[in-house]
Amino acid sequence: MGVDAWRADAKGWERLLATIDSRDADAFASFLTENTEFTFGNAPTIVGRAAVREAVAGFFAAIGACRHRLLQTWSGPDSAVCQGEVTYTRHNGTTVTVPFANVFQLRDGRIAKYQIYIDNSPLFSAGG
Repeated sequence: MGVDAWRADAKGWERLLATIDSRDADAFASFLTENTEFTFGNAPTIVGRAAVREAVAGFFAAIGACRHRLLQTWSGPDSAVCQGEVTYTRHNGTTVTVPFANVFQLRDGRIAKYQIYIDNSPLFSAGG
């Protein structure tokens, strides 16, 4: 996917978010460079496509489902940013919706640095 896919029409974002919502860790990893850096919320940064794929697969197993809603996107020559909401379904069937922002540094149309700004603590709170 070229850098243009992350520009104004949001098609790159829509493909990525649909892949995440399908909880397909292998397809998710295909968006990343081999030595990508991935930071989810306040968790430690993970380096490398294989390590990110493993961590994301673990997260997908911890939830029943997820559904993203894209609100806005911005892009620069080698960067892209989006704002949205994600609704998580827990294994017990209850849901929680939280806002997020993703910030990417791109290299050759793939994500070289992936930062997710989110507070997903309500997902794993005692009430859920």
